[in-house]
Amino acid sequence: MRARDTNEDAAALALQALVWALGEPARAERLLALTGLTPEGLRDGADSPAVLAAVLSFLESHEPDLIACADALGVTPPTLVAARARLEDA
Repeated sequence: MRARDTNEDAAALALQALVWALGEPARAERLLALTGLTPEGLRDGADSPAVLAAVLSFLESHEPDLIACADALGVTPPTLVAARARLEDA
């Protein structure tokens, strides 16, 4: 697998995680509060590796969310962590 494909896969996974995180209002509010992002910032930065990494980092900071998100997306928690690391290096 080429690095570009891996970066694109990480971004796609992070977008899915973002949708999952925003699916519950209390969690969405916590995401905005803890990351400092705004709804506009999320919309404008949805293709930004930094914003997507921040979303995954948010999930990592609360293990129950990390596990629940991974379960919902059909991946393992370490897969989400690896995607965050890949996006931070992008």
